[in-house]
Amino acid sequence: MSNTLTVNRKYKDSVFRMLFNSKEELLSLYNAVNGTNYENTDDLEINTLEEGVYMKMKNDISFIFGFELNLYEHQSTECGNMPLRFLIYVTKIISRMIVRDDLYKKQVIKIPAPRFVVFYNGTDMNEDKVTYRLSDQYEKVLQTPELELLVTVININANHNPDILHACKALNDYAVFVAKIRTYAKIMVIEDAVEKAIDECIAEGIIEDFLMKHRAEVQEMSVFEYNEELHLQNVRQDGIDEANAKAAVIIAEKEAIIAEMGSAIAEKDAKIAAYESKYGPL
Repeated sequence: MSNTLTVNRKYKDSVFRMLFNSKEELLSLYNAVNGTNYENTDDLEINTLEEGVYMKMKNDISFIFGFELNLYEHQSTECGNMPLRFLIYVTKIISRMIVRDDLYKKQVIKIPAPRFVVFYNGTDMNEDKVTYRLSDQYEKVLQTPELELLVTVININANHNPDILHACKALNDYAVFVAKIRTYAKIMVIEDAVEKAIDECIAEGIIEDFLMKHRAEVQEMSVFEYNEELHLQNVRQDGIDEANAKAAVIIAEKEAIIAEMGSAIAEKDAKIAAYESKYGPL
């Protein structure tokens, strides 16, 4: 059995989204990110987009809390387009929150302040946190962009952001679970790796209630997510290889032109030398 895509791509949920669909876990995650200790889950309103906004893209988690519209995403591969994706998401969400006719009234419509966070557990990021800006995607560099959107990417791999992981057990457990899958997938087929990771996590008290309750769904989603991650890595590597191949061709063509120019210059110098030998210096 090979590591190929075996799960229906129309399956909308992810393990991360499913795990934090609980208000209790989501508030714990919010507290970990912001260094707060709120307890009243009744003040939290989940408004995650349930359908893809554009093609395959989907919003993992969005919720309103403390007059903030928080959009959280999980990523296992780096994506420089996250600011643009969040812009699409937040526009869709806010448009559902307001009445269209209100936009033409004199009275200012108040909206919750948007905040954008990505929880990253891939293998390419060494920093604890990085910030992506929408303006970095502009074709024209502006000193003062009139539309800006900042995305905070938080590395949740081992030895990164221990304060955040310690503050939210579900997030820490999720990171451990994914790390186990990656480790075992190197020595066994992905289906067996996922099953072994689930068994170990349950035995070790790592999101055990969640895994026991949703074992079948987690197995299916984890196989798909791992294979999708592997697929994206291969696509990226193919792009790098293609770019390197094109660069090699361009370099070879330039070297050939330079060699041809050098040959022409040498031939010209030889003619000049022959002329000066016969008739004297020019």
